[in-house]
Amino acid sequence: MFELVFLGTSASAPSVDRGLSSALLMHEDKRFMIDCGEGTQRQLLISGLGFRRLDTILLTHGHLDHILGLGGLLSTMGRWEMIKHVSIYGGRWPLQRVKGLLDVVFGPGEYPLDVDLIEVEPGVLMQDERLTVSVFPVVHRGEGCYGFLFEEPARRPFLPEKAEALGVPPGPERRRLVSGEAVMLPSGRVVHPDEVLGPPRPGIRVAFVGDAAETEPLVPVCEGVDVLVIEATYLESEADLARAFGHLTAAQAARLARDAGVKHLILTHISRRYTAAQIEEEAKAIFPHVIVANDFDRFEIRRDGIRKENIRQRGERNEE
Repeated sequence: MFELVFLGTSASAPSVDRGLSSALLMHEDKRFMIDCGEGTQRQLLISGLGFRRLDTILLTHGHLDHILGLGGLLSTMGRWEMIKHVSIYGGRWPLQRVKGLLDVVFGPGEYPLDVDLIEVEPGVLMQDERLTVSVFPVVHRGEGCYGFLFEEPARRPFLPEKAEALGVPPGPERRRLVSGEAVMLPSGRVVHPDEVLGPPRPGIRVAFVGDAAETEPLVPVCEGVDVLVIEATYLESEADLARAFGHLTAAQAARLARDAGVKHLILTHISRRYTAAQIEEEAKAIFPHVIVANDFDRFEIRRDGIRKENIRQRGERNEE
């Protein structure tokens, strides 16, 4: 299962209801911040999620509305939250801008915590037995624009009725079978994993794209994902502006979701000139399973679908 929380969903500049781009994607004990627009640290506090275990930041690109919050966030983390180390992953140009920003905020070499700026390239970024994070190129304005694909491995479900029939008791024996080990029962019978595990089921896959100007290159990497997160800065009525500034319309994002066969589409990076209802109406005419994200929307992403709640009030209660 993944949890996805939007901290900022506005395009270019904040609005009364939307902060600048940032999201948290959580999987088991891992937390990934994706982009860090101005004001992100306050959004974290309002959400109630706080700074705990927040040591990995992924940057989709280097425009200021996606990175300007890093100075304040790292200052608070280093001086108030006792966080010792943060790794920031991104393209070469975005990381150059981040270094320049941090040098201005703190002074060269005077950061309040250890910061690793790690340049990414297309391919696997990190991987363990529970999660793979991959990087793929995105066409936008400027160099070093990337998206991120989060994938659980395929797993074989445990079939308790078969284990029961074979006399495998609940407890460590069943855990060993799930992990791929054969076990010997008190009767002397050896039970193999194939006897109690079903056929492999694909893990959950989430594709996260920041700003983008073209969708065709994204179809293969987004094919069949459970959730695609992508911008919808403009409506088709202003498609010329979208092209001029290297952004997508809601209709373009919806056509991508349709063509890639994704299960759910979540739209973000919404211009102040439109309402969420306008964006949703245009996208749903092409792809029905679409949600326009608001700040503090929390999505629980499971194999059988997604569930949404807004956690702003939860965070506000925690501040009282």
